[in-house]
Amino acid sequence: MTFTYEPQAILRDVTLRDGLQLTGKLLPTARKLEIIRELLAFGVPALEIGSLARPDLVPPMANTVEVISELTPAELEKCWVWVATPRHIEKAAAAGARNFQYCFSASDSHNKANIGRTTEESLAAMPAAVELTEAAGGSIQLCIATSFTCPFEGVVPEQRIVDIANDERTAGSADIVICDTLGQAVPAQVSSLIGTVRTRTPQRRIVFHGHDTWGLGVANTLAAIDAGAAMVDGSLGGLGGCPFAPGASGNTSSEDLLFATRPEWFTPATLAGMVEVTEKMLAELGEPNRSKAAQGARSKAKAFDWVIGQ
Repeated sequence: MTFTYEPQAILRDVTLRDGLQLTGKLLPTARKLEIIRELLAFGVPALEIGSLARPDLVPPMANTVEVISELTPAELEKCWVWVATPRHIEKAAAAGARNFQYCFSASDSHNKANIGRTTEESLAAMPAAVELTEAAGGSIQLCIATSFTCPFEGVVPEQRIVDIANDERTAGSADIVICDTLGQAVPAQVSSLIGTVRTRTPQRRIVFHGHDTWGLGVANTLAAIDAGAAMVDGSLGGLGGCPFAPGASGNTSSEDLLFATRPEWFTPATLAGMVEVTEKMLAELGEPNRSKAAQGARSKAKAFDWVIGQ
């Protein structure tokens, strides 16, 4: 018996950016390429493959440009790169990237810690980022970190997100990414903010980026989908976290999100393959596997189709 969660949203796996950035370890370019191609072969529809953040501050991102340059145009159509300045877009586009996630924080304190500038300064630079993206024939997302809470300022009002989304300088962004950077939101908050963005801001595809710090990553993501999110982020094994946000732990697990939503391409065999990819990568990094679906797949519940070995 097959089951698909309705309404449906596509998964973007962010392992190679948000997943890796807190580990402090640099995976070789060839290894990153292997993981990208394995995930695309499974059927994962979108990937975040790296960031143009300074390598002295975020060492695991040091070879992002090399990774981009080794991918084919067809592969890059499904890949996103995290950027925070127009210069980042110039460098990534020169290597072949076409999809950019232009990110800044709703709170000044986190934006200064993460990017080294105020939110206003990031907003002021966005028109140039849009112009460069359009010149490259690409697509740009407006990504708002700390959309719910900030580690330095506390709760972020919904109106702050609405004001940013309605700012004329964000025009040209195809998508808006709403980030629960600290994983402190609850489903009711997620439903409220996603619904507000859907009805009170320009029509864009809504993306939800959640963390599982307080154990609500899957629940929050399902709430986001119900409220109108069409893309959701996750990482293999729940790997990840923001190095500039005290209290932020791993992303919501890609395996858990896929097990919950059951897109047509995701089968027990696909889960088994993804679990093996995850386990190999986490062993290399010395990181734990936080995925409940992966743990279930390795269980002894032999009558269940999703257990590996059936």
